[in-house]
Amino acid sequence: MKKSGIRTLSLRIFIMAHWGIWMVVVCFFLSVGMANAAPRENPSFTLPAYEKITLKNGLTVYLMEHHGVPLIYVSAVFPAGAMRDGGKSGLAYLTAENLFFGTHNYSKQQIEDRLEFLGVKYYAYADIESAGISMSFINAHQDDVFPIVKEVIQAAVFDPGEFEKRKKRLLMELVQEKEQPSLVLDAYFKKFIFGKHGYGNPIYGDLSSVKKIRRADAKAFYESNYRPEESALVIVGDFQTARMKKKVQEHFESWHAKKKPQPLERLPIPVYDKSRVLLVNKSDAKETQFAFGALGIPRNHPDYVAVQVVNTILGGRFTSWLNDALRINAGLTYGAESSFNTYKDSGTFAISSFTGTDTTAKAIDLALDVLRRLHTDGVDQETLTSAGNYLIGQFPPLYETPGGLAKLLSTMFVYGFDESFVNNFKKNVENVTVEEARKTIAKHFPKDNLQFVLIGKAAAIRDQVRKYGELIEKDIKSDGF
Repeated sequence: MKKSGIRTLSLRIFIMAHWGIWMVVVCFFLSVGMANAAPRENPSFTLPAYEKITLKNGLTVYLMEHHGVPLIYVSAVFPAGAMRDGGKSGLAYLTAENLFFGTHNYSKQQIEDRLEFLGVKYYAYADIESAGISMSFINAHQDDVFPIVKEVIQAAVFDPGEFEKRKKRLLMELVQEKEQPSLVLDAYFKKFIFGKHGYGNPIYGDLSSVKKIRRADAKAFYESNYRPEESALVIVGDFQTARMKKKVQEHFESWHAKKKPQPLERLPIPVYDKSRVLLVNKSDAKETQFAFGALGIPRNHPDYVAVQVVNTILGGRFTSWLNDALRINAGLTYGAESSFNTYKDSGTFAISSFTGTDTTAKAIDLALDVLRRLHTDGVDQETLTSAGNYLIGQFPPLYETPGGLAKLLSTMFVYGFDESFVNNFKKNVENVTVEEARKTIAKHFPKDNLQFVLIGKAAAIRDQVRKYGELIEKDIKSDGF
């Protein structure tokens, strides 16, 4: 399941179907209405009770009863993200993609037929720092599903034929993605920011690297990095904790990794003392996709909530300053945003959008002006209150369902935070003062030595963008990022 850090909007999203256009119109008026509505009391959200245990083999288990619907959600997360690709970019992703393609006791066809018959929803994924699986099913089917979960986690076989078919499809996907710059902008940006550091690894790999990955590589990666002592099993739903605990011990307590993990090389994170511009040429492009920014903050930074509040104002919602300036007032784009992507040790800050080729510099200049205005003018109390109310209002729906809660507990495990983040979220948002916002802007919203990535027709925009920094050029048809 692919994810993107920079969620650059595309015109295609708005013209896919007539209902999409109507939904945009409706969302616009709803957003404006909410922004202008009188302040309302926002209820606090408290994380439901759960039990956290550690099995003898080191596996962390979260058990949370949620009896609203007769469903069980299972999420398993492993220290097997793209950071550990070890020079073979795409390895973590290909490994995760093959988890459901056969085990010791089930073929791929048997797994698919059985899970489909039971109505199970499932997927595997890989991110930068972790990989995992997610499943949901009716609680009455748990005795049928858990043996499959056990084998996928502990006994995947990486069937040679299935592995090669998925690898072949991935190679085609990598070629196709470069035909849509919005899909690869994030990969170019992270590589430009982090360089050789593992955070710069493209999750889905590149053509030359993926071509070299063999089944044996994925199997060895699985046997080394899918191990209990740094992994977690999260179960949320309609069950009794005592009985589920016994089931978990029965299926997972004897699990041990077959190989020791390879040491994770932790290179220093690059720091730049000048602005640079990566211009990626797509000679047939009619528009320019762009992102600019710098290093951000790690997930556990004490200013995390304050950063989210301020970013909501700058570019984190439809009525943000960036969207107002570039879309509503200037008509240069169908959407502009700012975002912080956070990892264990670092993160990125980026402003991103797209515009016509001939208005590339105009759009970037306007976005830079908005960022400068944030620094020079700061934010007033009314704007801060509106952003806080928006964040508080958006927060509970994220965790109202068992699936949302399972995802939250998995994220808590990966990044090492506890329920206080959830339970104190409303208070922490409301405690962000105008003065604290000013300090947060100065510390965490970079305005100097910015790094720019643009994908477009280089011949038409090269002279426009030289002014932003040292120019580096690539062609989108060239391998890698």
